[in-house]
Amino acid sequence: MNKSSVFFVVFAAFCWGLNGVWSRTLSSAGLSFFELNAARSLIAVLCVFIFLFIADRKAVRINIKDVWLFVFTGGFGYALCYVCYFYTATILTLSATTILIYTAPYMVMLISAFAFKERVTMRKAAALLIAFAGCVMTIGVIGNTNFPVKGILSGLTAAFLYSLYTIFSKVAMRKYKPITVAAYSFLTACIVLLPFCSLGNAMTVLAESANWARALVFGALFTALPSVSYLKGLEKLEPGRASIIAFVEPLTAAAAGIVLYDEMLSAIKITGIALIFLALVLLNWERAE
Repeated sequence: MNKSSVFFVVFAAFCWGLNGVWSRTLSSAGLSFFELNAARSLIAVLCVFIFLFIADRKAVRINIKDVWLFVFTGGFGYALCYVCYFYTATILTLSATTILIYTAPYMVMLISAFAFKERVTMRKAAALLIAFAGCVMTIGVIGNTNFPVKGILSGLTAAFLYSLYTIFSKVAMRKYKPITVAAYSFLTACIVLLPFCSLGNAMTVLAESANWARALVFGALFTALPSVSYLKGLEKLEPGRASIIAFVEPLTAAAAGIVLYDEMLSAIKITGIALIFLALVLLNWERAE
């Protein structure tokens, strides 16, 4: 396995695991979830395009016939995924919502098996099952059986849309660099999200220097950078394997909750963290075939 590719995916998942810290702060400041995600997408797309115009202008060019790819990666796989995610969070607990989202690796693995002829080895399947079990235990969903049908369906829809982001990004990178795919995915996400935003409210909230600084860090360092990093790792990793490695995200989120919000670390959560690490070890020990 390409170690640098694994690092890129782990780094991205680590950053995404801290997204909750930033979104909580900006949401409490008055931004709606649509405005929050539109703002970070807009900042991300500006950062990436500015970098491209300075460092690699050729990477800005795309074939108009390939726009449909970015509709899937940005419009469906990023923007609408978050719409479904936050809708689910209004019906279910955040723990249950996160668990539903992390059915995405199953979907990626199954789609990849058909689309890319990616082999589902016994070791990979075992790693996925162990990681998912660890995720369930770490987030603390065990014992909660009150799952409304609407919440389950919207959560699974979000997971499916997230899997589309991984799959279609892999397809797009057959022709374009990871940073180009990220740039146009963010641009498409902005186009989809902006009509649902209140410009006046967003400007009022972001007029405060502290909120603007937080949004800037959120968009540049915790959206643009990890997204490009994830796509860079996806260049040389199978989509199914990358999705399993991304289980570092809930592990990071759990650790952030412990450190920043004094959330309890029970024995079952410790066991879950251990299982996630075990899954990563199993995955990285798999021999290249």
